[in-house]
Amino acid sequence: MDISVIIPNYNGENLLKENLGRVYQEVAAYKLGEAEIIVVDDGSSDGSVNFLNEFSKTHRNFKVLVGDKNLGFAPTVNKGVSAAKGEVVILLNTDVCPEKGFLEPLLKHFSDPKVFAVGCLDKSIEGDKVTLRGRGLGEWKRGFLVHRRGEVNKANTLWVSGGSAAFRKSVWEKLGGFNELYAPFYYEDIDLSYRALKAGFDVLFEPKSIVVHEHEKGAIKSKYSGFAIKTIAYRNQFIFVWENATDFSLRLTHVVWLPYHLAQALVRFDLAFYLGFFEALILLPKIIITSLIVKRQFILSDKEVISKFK
Repeated sequence: MDISVIIPNYNGENLLKENLGRVYQEVAAYKLGEAEIIVVDDGSSDGSVNFLNEFSKTHRNFKVLVGDKNLGFAPTVNKGVSAAKGEVVILLNTDVCPEKGFLEPLLKHFSDPKVFAVGCLDKSIEGDKVTLRGRGLGEWKRGFLVHRRGEVNKANTLWVSGGSAAFRKSVWEKLGGFNELYAPFYYEDIDLSYRALKAGFDVLFEPKSIVVHEHEKGAIKSKYSGFAIKTIAYRNQFIFVWENATDFSLRLTHVVWLPYHLAQALVRFDLAFYLGFFEALILLPKIIITSLIVKRQFILSDKEVISKFK
């Protein structure tokens, strides 16, 4: 099985210097097919591109794709996957460092043609503690998909993280990859995983494939304010519902509860909720078009998908 490791980068020079060597070591040790690493630079203004170009001179099967402006996570990853030769693409963020032997348990699942994606176990460094992440659960509640961290002792998951997971490229292309309406970040991995589940594919979690994830060092918090991050997160929750909720009862519930959510946001003086809502409204024509396209691929209802995670 040929594999491609895709690493999106934005101003991550220090993280690349810290983690890229370890990633390359793991990929170079892979012997069950051809392997390549593709780093896609998303318009960095630091020394990332110079470092990557120098790295490429001394390392085989290593490619650098450079964008001239910052587009965000989904477009950057889609660009890398389009250039990939592997049957399976593995997405790793620059703030992720794989532990030794993480590839074998991750890739073994792809012998089953129904498997679309497999997520890694994240040893998430959060302040002075380590939280084990990687398995996601969720439920539809008051018109929104409320997602949460799941315990890491089961293989089923509602989504895999776009920062540390493997995907079957042929299915990725069939599903259309990450929806770029979510750019610059958040919810694109939940969206793609959910669409895959509704299309009848399997999305799994592999606790033996371990990475260390230093979230605090990532590009999002260094570039965006807390208010901007919150606004984007709210906007993308609306996009997700309007694109993916096809059960009539869910759509009705969303409409019925929307005045309540708007009122609660007003009470909380939560301006980010209103900005997120109106930004999603501006995108509504595009969301409707996307919804009509993805709906053709669905064979399971929302209720059938969520029932697997209760």
